[in-house]
Amino acid sequence: MLRIAVTRKIPEAGLELLRDKFELKINPHNRVLRRDELFRFVKGADAVLALLTDKIDDELLRVAGKNLKIVANYAVGFDNVDLAAAKKRRVIVTNTPGVLTEAVAEHSFALLFSVARRIVESDDYLRKGKFKGWEPELLLGRELAGKTIGILGLGRIGSRLAAIAAAFGMKVIYYDRGHRNKELDQKLGSEPVTIRKLLTASDFVSVHVPLTRETRHLIGRRELETMKKTAVLINTARGPVVDEKALAWALKTGVIWGAGLDVFEFEPDITSELKKLSNVVMTPHTASATQEARDAMAVLAAQNIIAVLSGKAPLTPVK
Repeated sequence: MLRIAVTRKIPEAGLELLRDKFELKINPHNRVLRRDELFRFVKGADAVLALLTDKIDDELLRVAGKNLKIVANYAVGFDNVDLAAAKKRRVIVTNTPGVLTEAVAEHSFALLFSVARRIVESDDYLRKGKFKGWEPELLLGRELAGKTIGILGLGRIGSRLAAIAAAFGMKVIYYDRGHRNKELDQKLGSEPVTIRKLLTASDFVSVHVPLTRETRHLIGRRELETMKKTAVLINTARGPVVDEKALAWALKTGVIWGAGLDVFEFEPDITSELKKLSNVVMTPHTASATQEARDAMAVLAAQNIIAVLSGKAPLTPVK
């Protein structure tokens, strides 16, 4: 029977599709496997169902052995996988795009809303017994209607966020490697702009680009200084797209007004300065953490494995 190595337990919706057809080996620990553990775990597998926290490089693919036909990444991103090494060894790599679009777009807007209306600060203020009654200037935030949101990366998630923002009366501008989405522009009145124009004109900037050599530190000190002092930065994409130390400096010194972060440059470690600041709302990489999205991700990863091991084309190959 063909063997599937699942590097971390995922929702049953996906596992039950695999159980009847293959021999499943599931990480018994509620943690990321150490490098040596991961090597032993994948050895001899016909398929690996991996997470972003697993480094899938040439060495691991070699250790896994010649039977390995597919690495199904339980994520829309795939910066943890050495695609060139996989291609060289004729291992198919898949991801789970589309099924988490709604969850991540909603979470991005939830962070935006939380920062703008100072929800976390207000909750903490009340719980600590500081609330003594209504005050005219207590915890003043920012309204969204009439403001401009700049979206860096207009893929599935960025496009869905654009629609949500437009429904709240926000003006949408975007940058997507020079591409224009005419259909979206006609529907929402959105406008493609340069990165510089996006940063200077936006009241809210939301990051939705993949992590590549070109996008690492796409937002650094120089870019932050370009933004409005009243601006808010949202990142639910990949942590290293934003220079975290520069962001902490910008938030502390008032270069920008606030930030909402779901991903971090040195995950799971977080720059200590960020933890001390009240004008940043942080969540632990949970943008896709809805039951619907995580179940759908598990099912899609399983379906990719079933297809490839059955001699069929994968549903969502990474190209």
